[in-house]
Formats: sequence, structure tokens, C-alpha cells
Amino acid sequence: MNEGHTWEFAGRQRPVGDDGDPVAHAVDLDRCTATDLQAALRRSSTQYNASEQLWVSELLGPDDDVEDGPVGPVSFTLTDGHLTLRFPYSTFDYINDDPELFQHTEQILAPLLNRHRMWLVSAEQDESRATAPWAVWVEIGFHSRARRLTDLVDVGLDALALLDAVENGNLGRDQIADLLRGGHAEALVGQAEGPWLEAKRQHYDLSSSAGKISLAQAVARFANAEQGGLVVVGLETKGVAGQDVIRKITPMPHDPRVGRKYRQILEHRLYPPVDGLQIEAITRSDGDLVLIDIPPQPDELKPFLVHGAVIDSRTEGAFISIVRRRGDSSIPTTAAMIHAHLAAGRALLRRGELTSPPAD
Repeated sequence: MNEGHTWEFAGRQRPVGDDGDPVAHAVDLDRCTATDLQAALRRSSTQYNASEQLWVSELLGPDDDVEDGPVGPVSFTLTDGHLTLRFPYSTFDYINDDPELFQHTEQILAPLLNRHRMWLVSAEQDESRATAPWAVWVEIGFHSRARRLTDLVDVGLDALALLDAVENGNLGRDQIADLLRGGHAEALVGQAEGPWLEAKRQHYDLSSSAGKISLAQAVARFANAEQGGLVVVGLETKGVAGQDVIRKITPMPHDPRVGRKYRQILEHRLYPPVDGLQIEAITRSDGDLVLIDIPPQPDELKPFLVHGAVIDSRTEGAFISIVRRRGDSSIPTTAAMIHAHLAAGRALLRRGELTSPPAD
């Protein structure tokens, strides 16, 4: 930093913007730590009476002039001498009580922030907005040691997406999982099932072979898909215009053993084990929801095989089924695709040459 007019990020010189705030490019942050930025902003404030805020440019090229270019929603700022993340989100519900607004925002963000060892510092209405949608400025705190700036920006963007999901209904797989963990299952009412979401009104019948196979196939569909997915037990759907839309929350009776029961079934019915699989009970005042979170799986683990199949309402225990998710439904893996994968594997073992299986 040179007299508050120029900032240096990992050897790159960046001038301040017209408002006096420094602007960094996203690639500038890759090798910069929160500890270094916190110290630099403190010096900027005390020695030069300059900015206590750093914006991140939305321009793509590292050689672009970031001085007057567009900036992203997430910035860094000093609050009581400590570095925080800051961003606005929009809402159509005006909450004029500061503690209530803080509690509302904290409840939504808590699962996400807890995973990243972060916390909510403040949530304040932007009083310059006279009509809806109103803006709420959020500040998130964290311990700066061993934190990369680029990772922190990613968390800030995730937090913004989660808040926007609650306020505007634009939900993705990770956001839905965080909504459920944060106690906001009601935000899903009116949402349709899709490529990464399957809702089930009640538990799988684990006392029957058909129920066990159904559970394993539900998980296998998402494990064999590109995006992974979520299976949520305790959400009732209704067919609307060709889609299954969530219409009601139907919690299950509390059962502390449900996660272990589901895992035991999957260990016996699904191969190989799903990497990073999470099964958890989401406790509510009226019962539990069961969340099965299936992350995207490495291609080398696919296809995931289910031991058993249900054919014409009959359980065939000696069969092996391979299913995938497409849209909001299940499709089988064809014999040609299975043979292509086996042939490719044999070729790799024999000659070290891998041929691509045919496209769907």
C-alpha cells in the first residue's frame, strides 16, 4: 500500500476506486490471507485516514482495470478493528425490530456459518430504501488466522445465495440442505422435485425387502447422477402440471436410531459405499425430518449398484439394479452402457488404454 492510493496483492498493483475504497480482482485474493488484509486495513485507517473496506471486482481478466469496473456483492470491512465479510440481501418482508431481524437472519445462516467456524455480527435494514424490496446489510465474523480471502468470499456468496433462496424461492441442492438444517422446511412448500431433490411423505418400509431396495435405489439414483442430490423424508408432494410439488410438511416420530438403520440398509444393499454420504434427523417441535445428502460422486466410483430389484411388484433378491436420476424421475442404465463400462475397464487393465462409453 502506498499512501492509501495504491494497493498491492501478491505483486499486483491495484489503484483505489473513485470513492477511495480499494478494489481487488478475484485472482488477487488467491494468495492473500485474512490476517494480512486485516493488518493492511488497520494501517490504512490509522496512518492514512483512508478506507476500512475492500471490494472485489466482478471483471474476469486479471489484467482488466478494476478501478472503475463493477464490483461483487461481497466485500471485506473492519468492524471494531476486526475483519468481517459484508454484503446486502433483498427481502419483501420489512422487519423494523433490530433484534428480530438479527434473529431471523441468524437462524437462516446458522448451519452454513457453523460449518465454516463463522458467526453473524450484524443484520441491519438499509434505511435508504423507501419501498420493497428492502435491503438488509449483513456482516459475518470469523477468526482471521489461516483464512484465505478467496475461501471467505466463497462463503459470503453461499450465505447470500441461502438468504436469497429463503426470500425469493430460488433454491439449489446445498441451499435446501441448509434450509432444512436451519429449521426452514416451510420454505420448501411450493417447490417442485427436480434433478437433485426427492421428497417422501413417510419412512421407507425397512421391515420388507421391497422397502430396503427402494431406499437403496433412491440413494443410487443421485449417486449415479452428475449433481448428487437430496432425499428428504417428511415432505408430502402433489402432482401439479406434470411435476411433483411439495405441498405439506409431514414430520416423522422422533427416532434417534433412524440414521443407523438407514446406513445399515445401505451398507448391505448399495455398492460401492457413497463417498461423503450424510444421513441426519432434522428435529422439529412436531417431529423429525430425515435428510439424506448425496454429494456428487467421482466417475471412477460409478455405477453404483443396488443388490435386488422390484419387478412387477415382486422382489427379486438375486438381481442387481442400476438406476440414475434424470429430471424428477428415474431411468435405468441400459445393457449397452453397462457392457461399455465393463469393456472399458478390461481394456484399461489389459493395455492401459481407456475407451469412452457411448453417450446416452
